[in-house]
Amino acid sequence: MAGFYNNAIFWVEVDKIKPNPFQPRREFDEDKLNDLARSVRQYGILQPLTVNRQEVQKPDGGIATEYELVAGERRLRAAKIAGLATVPTLIREVDDDDKTKLELAIIENLQREDLNPMDRATAFNRLHDEFGFKHGQIAEKIGKSREYVANTVRLLMMPPEMQQALTDGKISEGHSRPLLMLIDRPAEQQTLFKEIMLKKLTVRDSENIARRIAVDRVRKKEYLFSPEVLEMERDLATALGTRVVIEPKDKGGKLSIDYMTEEDLRALFAALQARATGTSPESQEQKPSDTAAPDTPVDDRPAEEKTIDENTFNPSSFSI
Repeated sequence: MAGFYNNAIFWVEVDKIKPNPFQPRREFDEDKLNDLARSVRQYGILQPLTVNRQEVQKPDGGIATEYELVAGERRLRAAKIAGLATVPTLIREVDDDDKTKLELAIIENLQREDLNPMDRATAFNRLHDEFGFKHGQIAEKIGKSREYVANTVRLLMMPPEMQQALTDGKISEGHSRPLLMLIDRPAEQQTLFKEIMLKKLTVRDSENIARRIAVDRVRKKEYLFSPEVLEMERDLATALGTRVVIEPKDKGGKLSIDYMTEEDLRALFAALQARATGTSPESQEQKPSDTAAPDTPVDDRPAEEKTIDENTFNPSSFSI
């Protein structure tokens, strides 16, 4: 990083600081900003912002000094909420080019862990597409592995609604691995996504389903199922509203029906009983489940797996 003017802190008017146009972060939690603003009112800004100084010509021919933010977006926003007139800044000696501005903004956010997964993926992709950085170069600058960068960028391969759910925290980054495993099977990927959202599937449940779909794909290639068996499998899945797998063997076979909760099991039992007796499923008595599903899907992996895994989306680490 280039040096600063006199290595000194300057107090700059808030209104003269323009946001960084290459700020990769798009989501700012209003409650957290308000908490930071209350802290700023009480203690002030403890860490200076970093800016570039620019001279611009005024309409009357004079010269005005403006500043462009390099690092400290949250502190600047909190300072405005707190009503501060000036903020402490470090002024960089050189005027950064666009690539450096984006690079510095990404690195600052990554160091503070302020970027959500989709903002991080978009930022890496901009460095790659707009400025010609290779994944290995990006990894070196942020202190991560090339696989970490490549796998993060793969999040952009998910459909928009899945990306938004990840941004909003409705699913965890761990849920994206099984979803990306089904990238070449969009219909089943969409079904799994809906199950994650509606049934609040944990990461483990989601991975098990993705594995089963992958195994089923291999199974259907290896075995010559009769069209009648495949049609029965589809019809039964449609009738029961869940995933059904019929696996013929030399003698007999196996029928697998997925369910996620005790309530699902009761509903399946009622549906099967209704088909057997010719009655309506609604007429079957169903007891309410004792346990309610959590508000959001659960990432039930061990703590060490919840840390950012460089091979999170690497198919080679997702064995069948």
